[in-house]
Amino acid sequence: MSSTATASLPPSRGSALLAALRRNRLSWVGLALLILIVMAAVFAPWLAPHDPLQQHIIARLEPPSAEFWLGTDSYGRDVLSRIIYGARVSLLVGFVAILIAMTIGTTLGVLAGYIGGLFDRLVMGLVDVLLSFPTLVLGLMIAAMLGASLENLIIAIAITEIAPFVRVARAPTISLKQRDFVEAGRALGYSPVRIMGVHILPNMISDVVVLGSLWMASAIRTEASLSFIGLGVPPPTATWGSMIREGFEHILDAWWLTVFPSLAILLTVLALNLLGDALRDAIDPKLRSE
Repeated sequence: MSSTATASLPPSRGSALLAALRRNRLSWVGLALLILIVMAAVFAPWLAPHDPLQQHIIARLEPPSAEFWLGTDSYGRDVLSRIIYGARVSLLVGFVAILIAMTIGTTLGVLAGYIGGLFDRLVMGLVDVLLSFPTLVLGLMIAAMLGASLENLIIAIAITEIAPFVRVARAPTISLKQRDFVEAGRALGYSPVRIMGVHILPNMISDVVVLGSLWMASAIRTEASLSFIGLGVPPPTATWGSMIREGFEHILDAWWLTVFPSLAILLTVLALNLLGDALRDAIDPKLRSE
């Protein structure tokens, strides 16, 4: 193959992502932050200086010190250890909820876009109903009906995040099903399932992945909000939202109880948004050409 032909080949997704990371230096900050947070969650038993449930009654509401780097709460529990263990809950809820929402939403979106007709109208009507509620309000209603538990929290957040994935998957499916390679598949007798799974889905999955990275940040915020109002994981399990709620009563005399968990949420959401921007730049042909 000549050098001219080789140069004209489109860049791969991996090289496009690396180019996007080079252009957007802040994305490296997001990547580093996310790696640190994930590593802290994975190695929490070895990194946490204290048991997150152990109570040091004598040292209750102690400010940051050499023994308790981020202070202690009203029960004498180490705030740093609880933040590290709380990362496990936030990341688990965010990842699993978005994975469920992505799977269901993408499937419904591709089916609605490909089948069309009455099925499309029914699906989009359901999506419009879901989108008519603010995410937090909808999650609050579902969590209140299901009850406070880790599994119910994941289900509640997943339901609130389905609608955006349906819309993102449906729009390119409507365009792709008219393309020549899809028509060729129909002419060869391929089943609709094969056409949707082999020919349509791979051509729009990158948009769904980018949306997933951005909405995972939203899922973590929703988890913290529901935990703050008592509809998250029941105590004494450490979660960032519940830590903020517990420290709200001592906001004037023990500021560290709310500030440090809030910073953990801020850094996690910031890292996911920065990475989401880099992924968007990598798949957007207009941004790649700049």
